[in-house]
Amino acid sequence: MSRSAPESAPGEDQSGAVAASALTVVRGRVPVLQGLNFAIPPGQITGLLGPSGSGKTTLMRAIVGVQRITSGSVRVLGQPAGTSLLRHQVGYVTQAPSVYPDLTVEGNVRYFGAMHRKGAAEAAEAIAAVGLEPQARQKTADLSGGQLSRVSLACALVARPRLLVLDEPTVGLDPVLRADLWGRFRAMAAQGITLLVSSHVMEEASHCQTLLLLREGRLLAQLTPDELSRRGHSADLEKAFLHIIQEAGEEGVPAVRHNSNQDRAALDRAALDRTAQDRTTQDRSVW
Repeated sequence: MSRSAPESAPGEDQSGAVAASALTVVRGRVPVLQGLNFAIPPGQITGLLGPSGSGKTTLMRAIVGVQRITSGSVRVLGQPAGTSLLRHQVGYVTQAPSVYPDLTVEGNVRYFGAMHRKGAAEAAEAIAAVGLEPQARQKTADLSGGQLSRVSLACALVARPRLLVLDEPTVGLDPVLRADLWGRFRAMAAQGITLLVSSHVMEEASHCQTLLLLREGRLLAQLTPDELSRRGHSADLEKAFLHIIQEAGEEGVPAVRHNSNQDRAALDRAALDRTAQDRTTQDRSVW
């Protein structure tokens, strides 16, 4: 994708492209996010990692401005999250492909581009950026799941956003497609786009420059993959993450025993009751 690096907007926070302060979301009486404080550096890939039900989707929705915040604040590109000034600056790709099956790839991208006053040239650029030029004239109903995910990504890219928020974009993709998609994410970051990518697969942490580790709505750590490995005393990032969970348990967060497959199963079981609450009313629109 040939484009110049995005320029900082007047008044943009120098602390990061996204800055959260005591960010709290309570749904009913259930705390979903609990006093999060962090800053996401601009022009990098930040991974949002944690088991299902840890609050990843809720946090992303708060960042793009479609989740009501109970207390605290989150600022995006120097503005309060969700303000109209950000509508053309933030791209949001949900887990479910947000495309029209009766339109072609090009038709979908041009439709979403028109919402941001973008034309055919920007649509062609976005389609090329996700590697779908050969399928541009095909209806999306005829595409594979991996291709549909890339159409959604192109629909977000057509606005030329400065921040791209992606909710588990590699779910269901085979290893080859995952590797291809991460390569495209790196190319976008090299162009100056800030990416926030969620995943529950710890091996994907190695593709990120910064990591936010979530569990049960709490931010356990913000660190680099190398720092995660050192702090968790393991080159295996999943084992390192589990070690940090165990540390957190000693400080008041319920611990999970450090035992690979059993640990992963325990995390998933503990998250089942929270998953429905965290994933309900998921916005299917693409900014």
